[in-house]
Amino acid sequence: MENLQNKNIVIGITGGIAAYKTIELIRLLKKSQANVRVVLTPAAKAFVTPLTLQAISGNHVAESLLDPSAELAMGHIELAKWADLVVIAPASADFIARLRVGMANDLLSTLCLATSAPILLAPAMNQQMYHQAITQENLATLQTRGVRCIGPNAGEQACGDVGKGRMSEPAEIYQAIQQSFVEPDCQGLSVVITAGATREALDPVRFLSNHSSGKMGFALAEDFAKRGAKVTVIAGSVNLPTPQGVERINIVSAEDMLEAAKKMAPHHDIFIACAAVADFRPAEVCKQKMKKDPKMATETMTLTLIKNPDIVATIAAMQENRPFVVGFAAETQDVADYAKDKLVRKNLDMICANDVSNGKGFNQEQNAIQLFWKAGETIHEKSLPLASKLQLGNEIIDAILTQFKK
Repeated sequence: MENLQNKNIVIGITGGIAAYKTIELIRLLKKSQANVRVVLTPAAKAFVTPLTLQAISGNHVAESLLDPSAELAMGHIELAKWADLVVIAPASADFIARLRVGMANDLLSTLCLATSAPILLAPAMNQQMYHQAITQENLATLQTRGVRCIGPNAGEQACGDVGKGRMSEPAEIYQAIQQSFVEPDCQGLSVVITAGATREALDPVRFLSNHSSGKMGFALAEDFAKRGAKVTVIAGSVNLPTPQGVERINIVSAEDMLEAAKKMAPHHDIFIACAAVADFRPAEVCKQKMKKDPKMATETMTLTLIKNPDIVATIAAMQENRPFVVGFAAETQDVADYAKDKLVRKNLDMICANDVSNGKGFNQEQNAIQLFWKAGETIHEKSLPLASKLQLGNEIIDAILTQFKK
């Protein structure tokens, strides 16, 4: 991935306890030889000091729109023109709301209005504030205007609440910043990706499914789109926003996903089967909710299951307009052996395998992947160590492009 040497990056810090993390982000940027200028909102100064940020960034810290010495040279306009990228970390609910309506009542909001550089937000706030409809509406509106967001993450918060609202970790924001400067090397490519879990109905209320969150598939979709590809996601049970520039097709069952895949695959260059598809489905779906019979002598129930279609094998077996086919294998033991077997048996071009034993991989922000692909009769492999799914997505794409272009 392209380094950040001599890139001009403005870091805006708003009022929030996560501001202390931004010091580490600035350190990472300086280590990559980026030029960093820091802008503080008045509230941010309650959490981090200008002196600390000046020492870390190596530059004067801008604090006020009404600083006579700075504004003598129209400092906010100078900063706006200087920036290659503006990063707001943390981005508070208040700042996000003000940015959405175009206010310019402090230096940072004015700079954002005056710059032509891309803007990246790293939201951080109480989980209830984040889930408020108005906050979600503000973020959605900003994204339609081209503002990018990373996070927030879920977890324990400083206030004691647990939920989504924690600012992304500095390393994750750093990766997103790097991504902002990646050249669009996938222009002209079309990619279809399956993501998330399928749901196989038992009755109108219950279903069989699994723990897949769809995060890996959506990370791949986001990365391909940022690199210039035309991307379609066939999404099962996924509670994630659709990445900017990605077309989304929502499905429920494995059979639904198969039909969508068969329809889309012949018109795309690359097919990536990242979804966690249920291997079996109930032989019969009850039309009414199943009830416990109080007269039953046992406390057990027997379900008859039938095998679901193998979506990735079906696409890999296409005789006409077959795309480059990449599979995923989530295993709990003998990961490499099972992955190699699936690669050969299903006639895949590449497979990405990960260990999901003890809950690893599912619903996590990070993952580790082993890649396998065929070159003649030889199976090659490459290990991608534990990293954010955003970073892994780019490394997987690099590997796919290398093999696709051969």
